[in-house]
Amino acid sequence: MIASLLSMLAGCSSQPVASVPDHGHFVDRQLQFEGRTFRYQVFVPARAASPGKRPLVLFLHGSGERGDDGVKPTLAGLGPWLKENRDSFPALAVFPQVPEGEEWRDRNARMALAVLDAAGNEFQADPRRIYLTGMSMGGYGSWELALTRPTHFAAVVPICGALRAPRQARPGLLVDQVAAEADPYVATVTRLRGVPVWSFHGARDDLVPTHDDRAIHAASEQLGAGFRYTEYPDTNHNAWDPTYRNPAMWQWLFAQQRTE
Repeated sequence: MIASLLSMLAGCSSQPVASVPDHGHFVDRQLQFEGRTFRYQVFVPARAASPGKRPLVLFLHGSGERGDDGVKPTLAGLGPWLKENRDSFPALAVFPQVPEGEEWRDRNARMALAVLDAAGNEFQADPRRIYLTGMSMGGYGSWELALTRPTHFAAVVPICGALRAPRQARPGLLVDQVAAEADPYVATVTRLRGVPVWSFHGARDDLVPTHDDRAIHAASEQLGAGFRYTEYPDTNHNAWDPTYRNPAMWQWLFAQQRTE
């Protein structure tokens, strides 16, 4: 699987990057943003896995990884998969963190984009190959950020997310960009038309039901937008592990790039 990713990336620009290590690894960073310090992690790929200007994956964590240590976002979802494939993964990956009790909304959405910009500049990411993914609360955040910057991302992979609050106990878990729309599903597809999107969900999810992802997919079919949707028939909320372990997802993701 990784070999196929490398073959796809081999044809990209080969500008040399100084001080790229022989092994993929995580580095600590922090950002002063709107009066607060936010810590985050950046996965830097091995030199052999990613020659030249590198693609970048922005990962948005779920509710259980909130805090201010900058490390917990790497402990579930994409992070563990990267640790297993640290020497062959061909892209940068950036892990911002939402403070306890907050969502990927308002300041935190702006912070995530500021972290993305800072990491992309520092590590010389290829601006044509910036990708966005997130799980659960981060799936909501993926829609939020994609709708905030609809021309920025080469592809978006929301996992077990939604647009509207999934239950009364979590009224703040929603996507602000389409919260006021009578039909947020059609609005989302209309605004992101032309952006490659592949969303994933477990059919048995009892924390974030499949309703919104199915509605987005139906709107995409209606409008001919071409969004992809995969539903795992026997999976509950953890749709992220099978998604990040799926070679077809990575092959599809890294095949996308912006032309402007």
